[in-house]
Amino acid sequence: MKSSNPIFSRWGAARDAAPADAYMRHPVGAPAGARPSDDYLTNPYAPAAGTGPDTGVRTTGTAVTMDDVVVRTATTLGTVVLTAVLSWLLLPVDEANIGRSYGIAVGAALIAFVLSMVQAFKRAPSPALILGYAAFEGVFLGVISSTTSTYIAPGVVVQAVLGTFAVSAGVLIAYRMRWIRVDQRFAGFLAAAATGFFLLLVADLLFSAFGAGDGLGFHSGGLGIVFGVIGILLGAGFLALDFRQVEDAVAYGAPREEAWLAAFGLTTTLVWIYLEVLQVLSIFNSDN
Repeated sequence: MKSSNPIFSRWGAARDAAPADAYMRHPVGAPAGARPSDDYLTNPYAPAAGTGPDTGVRTTGTAVTMDDVVVRTATTLGTVVLTAVLSWLLLPVDEANIGRSYGIAVGAALIAFVLSMVQAFKRAPSPALILGYAAFEGVFLGVISSTTSTYIAPGVVVQAVLGTFAVSAGVLIAYRMRWIRVDQRFAGFLAAAATGFFLLLVADLLFSAFGAGDGLGFHSGGLGIVFGVIGILLGAGFLALDFRQVEDAVAYGAPREEAWLAAFGLTTTLVWIYLEVLQVLSIFNSDN
């Protein structure tokens, strides 16, 4: 796997994909007991020739652990939640202040996007960039959530959070039970589907900007619900990729700083799923 989602993560950018017939081979240089991979013939995290032990396996003291991933992910998601709550409380969306609050939210979203792009194209993870992204993304989510709860459907935010947890738990169970096979073909299908999804979003935005009213209709009615469900399914697929990459990193002795990239990928994917679930529930509640 080379990325946990098509835009924000460069997890494992230096990996070399193996031929398709590599499935179930044990990568050379992988620690004993590592899960066989269908993507690599050699340890994707092994040091370059001449820079590490002959085995290419990193020492335990510098290798990422599951605890590292959990702590970094909790820190990043906690930052999102904290700034979301603060923006909900400090940026009112009543008629007198909604314009100002929306302006701040849009500005925060743009900054978060820029920070995510900078991190996506960096070779090494930067905790400052990742936490900065999380903070500004939280501001945007707080205002959007507050507006949705105030003007569209009271209580929908709690439903969206529970829905995000439900989707995440379902994907985790399916992944751990090996009900889904996360391999290069799976990643390629998701990349193609996500490309089409984003092209439709851009077309919808352009139609809206040039006087087509509701654009292509992706934000209301039955079509909006279908489009939102597709977005949730795409997010679930990328979450499965995130889980696979975390598992590979731990199994193959990735450096400890890779935990920040895991946290980054997981956070962006969970934010995506939350926004799609919020949209679907908002449309459903507004139509009833």
